[in-house]
Amino acid sequence: MGKPTGFKEFDRETEPYRDPAVRLVDFEELYTEHDQAHLTTQGARCMDCGVPFCQSGNGCPIHNLIPEWNDLVYKGRWHDALDRLHKTNNFPEFTGRVCPAPCEGACVLGITNPPVTIKNIENAIIDRGYEEGWVVPNPPSVRTDKKIAVIGSGPCGLAAAAQLNKAGHNVTVYERADRIGGLLMYGIPNMKLDKDVVERRIQLMRDEGIEFIVNADVGKNVDVKTLIDNNDAVLLATGATMARDLPIPNRDAKGVHLAMEFLTANTKSLLDSNLEDGNYISAKDKDVIVIGGGDTGTDCIGTSLRHGCKSLVNFELLPKPPAERAPDNPWPLWPRIYRVDYGHAEAADRFGEDPRVYSIMSKEFLKDEDGNLTGIVTVNVDEKIQEIPGTEKTWKADLILLSMGFLQPEHYINEALGMETDDRGNFKATKDDFKTTVPKVYAAADCRRGQDLVVRAINEGREAAREIDRDLMGSTQLP
Repeated sequence: MGKPTGFKEFDRETEPYRDPAVRLVDFEELYTEHDQAHLTTQGARCMDCGVPFCQSGNGCPIHNLIPEWNDLVYKGRWHDALDRLHKTNNFPEFTGRVCPAPCEGACVLGITNPPVTIKNIENAIIDRGYEEGWVVPNPPSVRTDKKIAVIGSGPCGLAAAAQLNKAGHNVTVYERADRIGGLLMYGIPNMKLDKDVVERRIQLMRDEGIEFIVNADVGKNVDVKTLIDNNDAVLLATGATMARDLPIPNRDAKGVHLAMEFLTANTKSLLDSNLEDGNYISAKDKDVIVIGGGDTGTDCIGTSLRHGCKSLVNFELLPKPPAERAPDNPWPLWPRIYRVDYGHAEAADRFGEDPRVYSIMSKEFLKDEDGNLTGIVTVNVDEKIQEIPGTEKTWKADLILLSMGFLQPEHYINEALGMETDDRGNFKATKDDFKTTVPKVYAAADCRRGQDLVVRAINEGREAAREIDRDLMGSTQLP
């Protein structure tokens, strides 16, 4: 694929983000304009590797035909590349922006050289598709008499809805928030995924015949049993929204918030009023500590910096990762290495250093007599997460954001139905058929398997749609 000798001739060069000093003054997307000549060169690096690990196994969960569209980009056949991309991915404009790219971690070239810039190329293909007018509504030519309710409009729910609609079924998506998109709308900040990009795809889906209902909190203001009675199938795609908390002394201090409280309120206020209504948790002029790493932690860092925080520190419980793969982390496993994400680079630009502090455990929040947060006490830990005596430290903080992952779905839907959960609190359903213990009810993605990537949610939404279609019609042509 690509140029036979391209991987020898060209070095990996990713498309740059906008300069940190410039992008920190707004919530516009991080990305720069695509350079077609640059991307053609990068596509040329894709090897004729025989077995493309990028699209299977430890690579892409939706099995994107990566070598094929790399080759097509190299040859200048962008429309054909878009067709290949849409064969496996309903929403490449989302994954091309927010996916951590496990495909690149499994790239065969990555055994000895930096991998192909798969994510950049994917994003450029779909962006060009929209610019050229190639992405248009494609409603089904024939409708069935089947009605399906999808609860949750995150990446899983949207993918399932798109696939079921493609099969001709009548699909309604219920979302408890005031805007469609779930995690894509309120969980990921605008600078990483512009909400116009989300709205653009939602409008395409509306034009294809999918109905969306907002402010519909199924299990609360929408009766779930009535929903089951009125539909041929119901898919739960509610996500794993129960966040991991930090139950240490003084957790009730005013100024300690879960990451999603912070990010959701910020994006809603940004969309409603460009932050002029004040209905968000501001980090302006505050000493901010983000506890926990990962994408959500980085998003908290980037948002706090855009508010104009006074200082910023990011606590990570585990040791600093190595610069290269460790012996127990061989290719094609996801490389657990030290990375500098956009928020870390922005913090370094603003304050002169990477904000992360490793091997540190939080022991106690501190508050004043009025209950306001004033700081936090920590202790250093070793590689076995054992406290190191004599390393206690007090940090000043006005705002602490807890970004430690998610545990399981909220349970008011399954409790209303008497539906079983597994030993981790997830909705009990297997990946074979996605059926829960309640007839006509299915579950997929994070609410079924636990917190995971957007791209895996899309994969499960597509697979659940296929099984629902098979159950309703006796057979299926969905992939």
